[in-house]
Amino acid sequence: EFVAVLARLLTRHGNRVGALLYGNNVDTVLPARGGRVHVLDLLQRMAARPAEAAGGATDLRELLLAAQRTIKRRSTVLVVSDFISAPGWEKSLGHLAQRHEVTAVRLFDALEMDLPDIGLVTMRDAETGEHIVVDTHNRRFRERFEAAAKKRETTLREALARAGVDTLELGTDDDLVDAVLRFAD
Repeated sequence: EFVAVLARLLTRHGNRVGALLYGNNVDTVLPARGGRVHVLDLLQRMAARPAEAAGGATDLRELLLAAQRTIKRRSTVLVVSDFISAPGWEKSLGHLAQRHEVTAVRLFDALEMDLPDIGLVTMRDAETGEHIVVDTHNRRFRERFEAAAKKRETTLREALARAGVDTLELGTDDDLVDAVLRFAD
């Protein structure tokens, strides 16, 4: 929804919008164009993507390197991701930001930070497909989960700061209008 609204707002004012779509690798390159039909094509391609990529860890570095090779003109680049990736991507993001105006749009779910007490839960790693049963009723487990989430959060924010890019955090439960206004700010 966020991409749809921004793409349409930008193209309505004469800007062109392009996209690199990433699963386990860059599998779709949409050259920058303007107009409503192009935005609809972009949205259709995004909607047609599989809900989950095949197994394997995401390597955001590969996407960022592809962006450096693909985007020839100085541009505004939005990197929309959860930024859960193999390490080493922040240097590539920094290189991209040296030539372009880059904003990292970080997608997250509040449940990734604070695990509720709901008893036994089967969790599946979206990257590897591995299943594990956890007891969320166990207070010590929830505390360890929260500590690991805080550490991951700190590491991610430090990496984005090292890359020197603006960051917009977009929660799955955020209001879209509020998100667009924060982006504009």
